[in-house]
Amino acid sequence: MKQVSPNTSALFSSVALGPYTLNNRIVLPPLTRSRSSQPGNIPNDLMASYYAQRASAGFMVTEGTQIEPRGQGYAWTPGIYSPEQIEGWKKVTRAVHEKGGIIFAQLWHVGRVSHTSLQPGGEPPIAPSAIAADNVSVFVETGPGEGTLAEPSMPRALSTEEVGELVALYAQAARNALEAGFDGVELHCANGYLVNQFISEHSNQREDQYGGSLENRLRFLKDIVAAVSEVVGPERLGVRFAPLFASTDEDRVYLGLVESDPHTTYIEAIKLLEQANVAYLSIAEADWENAPDLPDTFYSAVRETFSGRIIYAGKYTIEKALKVLSKGHGDLFAFGRPFIANPDLPERIANGWPLNDVDPTTMYGGTEAGYNDYPSY
Repeated sequence: MKQVSPNTSALFSSVALGPYTLNNRIVLPPLTRSRSSQPGNIPNDLMASYYAQRASAGFMVTEGTQIEPRGQGYAWTPGIYSPEQIEGWKKVTRAVHEKGGIIFAQLWHVGRVSHTSLQPGGEPPIAPSAIAADNVSVFVETGPGEGTLAEPSMPRALSTEEVGELVALYAQAARNALEAGFDGVELHCANGYLVNQFISEHSNQREDQYGGSLENRLRFLKDIVAAVSEVVGPERLGVRFAPLFASTDEDRVYLGLVESDPHTTYIEAIKLLEQANVAYLSIAEADWENAPDLPDTFYSAVRETFSGRIIYAGKYTIEKALKVLSKGHGDLFAFGRPFIANPDLPERIANGWPLNDVDPTTMYGGTEAGYNDYPSY
């Protein structure tokens, strides 16, 4: 067998993550693929084969999976609240574990980034405040297997009592994930979805304990981290942020919100994770064409603030991953599009083999084409 080329060997050192020992530092990040079975948004055999093909990743996180029916903003994304969905996810976890993989479920709620046609009873989406999401499209079904992009619907503001009910829904979703056989869970707190809507000064104009000061805007995050930690243990919990320092006019899937002081906002958020002793922090960087790297001062502050594992993602190249690893800023590196197109990505990286190109037309929805039919080397 060909030796690991020396320039990438650092990515193939084992690393502890909570109670687990990972074989390498290459991560399959959450990637929405919209292949769940209808009706009911149920994970299926096709999805199980897709994840099993990629189980040579050191660590895997599922696509975002909505914690309740109101948490959906795109047609055909899977849920983790019904008995049928839990049974479907068992197929996925079994298939991954048979290959020796470690997989966490990403718990997701889109909040205001939704449409009345996706909401139970055609109701408005829910949000911290009744402020519509802009610069973002949702994806709605127009017929069996057919859909279109649409503007998000105007949301309604949650009552304080309803915020508490949502915290309980996150805890229940975590229980469901354990029942489904997942090794842990990741909280999706990035990209302008529900938790990010509470954190952001742009989308949170509440006057109760969940709004106003930064401390209050971080309270929903703090509450769900505590509630989910009680279920899975902090050592089996990760949190994902997208601390954007810039934005783009490029037409694309939702990025999220740029705060007036992103450094302070996210370092304060990370302090909460450190106090809660969660296993890892996942940071999604800007990934549009020629997007700037995060400021060096931010990378350094993240490492100084957080003692757990740090995962970076966002159009990462092998070279950028090795650079960030050598500086000590990050521990694990996620490769999204390359992992979609290359089920055997770690082996290709280890051997310096060429990569398949991703087919952008089959990213969302559809069949096995552009999903689990990409060839290994």
